[in-house]
Amino acid sequence: MVRFGIIGGGSWATALAKILTDRKHPINWWIRNRDTIDHIKTHCHNPNYLSSVKFDCKLLSLSANITEVVKNSDILIVAVPSAYAEESLAALKPADWKGKKVVSAIKGLLPEKNILLNYYLQQQFNVPLENYFAVLGPCHAEEVAAEKLSYLTFSGSDITAASEIASHFTTEYINTITNHDILGVQYAAVLKNIYALGAGIAHGLDYGDNFLSVYIANAADEMAGFLKKFGVEHITVGDHAGEDPVTHRKTPNYAASVYLGDLLVTCYSLYSRNRTFGNMIGKGYSIKAAQLEMNMVAEGYNAARCIYTINKSVDAAIPIAETVYKILWEDVKASEGFKRIEQVLV
Repeated sequence: MVRFGIIGGGSWATALAKILTDRKHPINWWIRNRDTIDHIKTHCHNPNYLSSVKFDCKLLSLSANITEVVKNSDILIVAVPSAYAEESLAALKPADWKGKKVVSAIKGLLPEKNILLNYYLQQQFNVPLENYFAVLGPCHAEEVAAEKLSYLTFSGSDITAASEIASHFTTEYINTITNHDILGVQYAAVLKNIYALGAGIAHGLDYGDNFLSVYIANAADEMAGFLKKFGVEHITVGDHAGEDPVTHRKTPNYAASVYLGDLLVTCYSLYSRNRTFGNMIGKGYSIKAAQLEMNMVAEGYNAARCIYTINKSVDAAIPIAETVYKILWEDVKASEGFKRIEQVLV
């Protein structure tokens, strides 16, 4: 049996642990906090995140030693906030990753370096891109915990391996999709968090549903323009390149799920921490006050600065994302920023 390891103890890590253990997979699980480990061992649930999820403790091998977890696993799922990825992986050496497959459950860029996790793993630990995969939505951890039907997208340059990994996550409440667009899906996940944070700001400023629908439609168009600069394919709704010769289903159009679907759910859902964070900013909270109030990481905050920096070389037209950045990082008033956004919506 494939041995899975999970790095991280937050809500998304807990949701992924639930899916795998519901499939009766034993997992190695790295959690930094030893008190949390002791609580899970005793009570079989995470006291801090998705505490309603009950685990079969016989399937859990918990450890605060990340080297041990990596050593005992074939497939490693990295599910820590992007801002803490480098710190979390610091104890590891290149030899620890040899022969391992890595699945990124991170929906952000490493903020100190402005790079995706795959580039960091390649530079720091010699992890080749063919051994790297990403798991994305549209999906919220809270709905996974409640076993509401959700969709996970597994992406990798090796589509056969991505499909094999995805097969371990298919349950009655999880459908899986695979694609080979490993870079595009990750940048899309970064961008949708920025736009969702902006959607929250709009809500906090008391804009209505009509405005929000136009805002999200324009955000989707803006995101597609950015992704095209990277040569991403299949990002136009309704555009399919034939059909699968075996199933005769339409070939995947990523705009319908991992791009557009994830953007929509993150902008609209009350579970979205980026929307929640933005709502506080729109209502007049300072950045620090919103961070303290949430006590969770909103990936869109750091992502806004990362994408703003990256776009200096990409040179895509992203006025919405740039305005969200200026509200968060350059002290532009939220109301003033959205007056600017009103002028670019079409």
